[in-house]
Amino acid sequence: MYTLEEAWMRIFDSEPIERWDGKLLCIETNRDLTFRTNETQGFLSAYTFTLLTRGWLQMIYNGRELTLHADDILFYSPGMSVTIVATSPDYQALCLLADQHITIESPTARDLVSIVYTPIVQLHEPKLSLTPDDASLLAAKMREIISYLHSNNIYKTEILRMLYAVFLLDVQNILDRSIIRSRVPLRIEEIFIAFIRLLPQHSAEHHEIDFYASQLNISKVYLSRIVRQVSGRTVMDYINQALLMEASFLLRTSSLSILQIADRLHFADLPSFSRFFSRKKGMSPREYREGE
Repeated sequence: MYTLEEAWMRIFDSEPIERWDGKLLCIETNRDLTFRTNETQGFLSAYTFTLLTRGWLQMIYNGRELTLHADDILFYSPGMSVTIVATSPDYQALCLLADQHITIESPTARDLVSIVYTPIVQLHEPKLSLTPDDASLLAAKMREIISYLHSNNIYKTEILRMLYAVFLLDVQNILDRSIIRSRVPLRIEEIFIAFIRLLPQHSAEHHEIDFYASQLNISKVYLSRIVRQVSGRTVMDYINQALLMEASFLLRTSSLSILQIADRLHFADLPSFSRFFSRKKGMSPREYREGE
């Protein structure tokens, strides 16, 4: 997976802002810039919030076709497969990108698991249609982040983290008014976050629920119940998604042979890897590599 900084440099070959730390970015984007991001879409280790301010955007999001219009916001979480298909000529949007680790480790974000994870990781509806007032509110916050990104304030990093937290709180407030959902108990939130943190470190080597449950000192039945309660998905959904995205990333960006990739991802043999990849991706590893 690309970090936010790696993805930006791969696409544009220069930093967006002088002395950028690579952790948080907010930009105003248009049709040309958006299509350029297809090169790294689905391989980005960052949470992204895209608020359309004009026109429309059509994409394939994790195998599902979505169309967004002005005042719609899209939530993207790391590992989701995204391809931009079409936009209107006048398409414009504000895009806020936050490194996966600063989101997970932020004390504020830990208190906001109901918005940082629940609505984003669920595949049911990754977009939300906002009222004009709510869209204007979030747009103002995003433009304030842009302003501080370009400032020389000596406390810029700290201010940007705080503005990101305020943005998340505003999103949570909107969701609380828009979506009926029960509050997840704190202990369950903590276990879910701990599971999410384990995945990038261990999914290549450990493909079984038992490993993650043992790391968290709980039973696999309890872990399965918690993940389902918080996200509506299964533990294996998360493990397989992380594994598939790492396989796709290696096939696209590395010179490793397919057998070497299968070994690196701890599959028993090449046929096992090929069956897994074909079942999840709809094509063989070779077809995927040759198609890029």
